Amino acid sequence: MSQSGSQAAAFFRDVRQSQVVWFVRDDDGSPTSLSADGTRSLPFWSTSARAQRAAKIWGHGLRVESMPLDTWRDRELPAVARDGLMIGINWSGPRLVGWSFTPMEVLNRLAAAD
Repeated sequence: MSQSGSQAAAFFRDVRQSQVVWFVRDDDGSPTSLSADGTRSLPFWSTSARAQRAAKIWGHGLRVESMPLDTWRDRELPAVARDGLMIGINWSGPRLVGWSFTPMEVLNRLAAAD
């Protein structure tokens, strides 16, 4: 399994267990990333430590916050879908890379993990 694949698998396993999703933000909101194909992703992590590493890499005064899984699934994912964004999952490494999924793919993977 690729590094990104193992990170994605860890995300769904971890959030099902902890019931918490982690993200980084500043006073203006959370950063997004534009991929080479023109899609924009909003990243989330499965643990505080993963999100803290991302905040440190990106810098710019980002802070780590959490959200209950139910709130993320029921409120955040529909809002992200309306905005036409993808969901970045457990991005890692010095350039914060990894897989992105549509909000519907994330919902389907969460349901399959039940």
